[in-house]
Amino acid sequence: MSEPSLARQALNVPNMLSLLRLAGVPVFLWLLLGPQEDGWALAILVFSALTDWLDGKLARWLNQQSRLGQLLDPAADRLYIIATLIAFLFREIIPWWVVAVLVGREIICGICLLVLRRHDFLPPEVTYAGKAATFNLMYAFPLLLLTQGDSTAAEIIRPFAYAFTAWGGALYLWSGALYVVQTVLAVSGRRAAPAGDTGTAERAGNTEHTGSGADRTARG
Repeated sequence: MSEPSLARQALNVPNMLSLLRLAGVPVFLWLLLGPQEDGWALAILVFSALTDWLDGKLARWLNQQSRLGQLLDPAADRLYIIATLIAFLFREIIPWWVVAVLVGREIICGICLLVLRRHDFLPPEVTYAGKAATFNLMYAFPLLLLTQGDSTAAEIIRPFAYAFTAWGGALYLWSGALYVVQTVLAVSGRRAAPAGDTGTAERAGNTEHTGSGADRTARG
């Protein structure tokens, strides 16, 4: 049975939630850099985190898996992370080298994606490390916003914010390294495989995962 068109896929409930998350990215960035309405920006970030969890669950419950959903969900995560890093850099909430390292990771993963597409592979599935990294960073960013100022609450929250940032950043780099390894294994396996035998390479480029990571990839 052929897959529905992209227009029809966009109309199912999980993908509409993902599109709504994507639409919130420029608003979120403007709130942080323009009027600096941190409260409203925080509300959008919390909404994004909730819909991030909900869309994968709904896709399974309603049997509305789609290729579009597999692409939209991680794209929304990456855009929120990059938008937050840019805003925090301009507002001097985090040092420039943290932004450079995490954005560098995104650039490398983007190059890997282009390489995989050139060799006719789908993107690797979301790993536990990638899911955990996003989870930690989505907690770290609102907490970092709450640390602004000299209030007692800010002082209490600050160590938790730094802890989530450190763990999230480390896992984000680790998941990026796994992405690179999967890309190398897929491409090298394709080149080493005899003509007409691409099974090994396909398995290297599309390793199966279960659990929370599969909530996203199930939509593909």
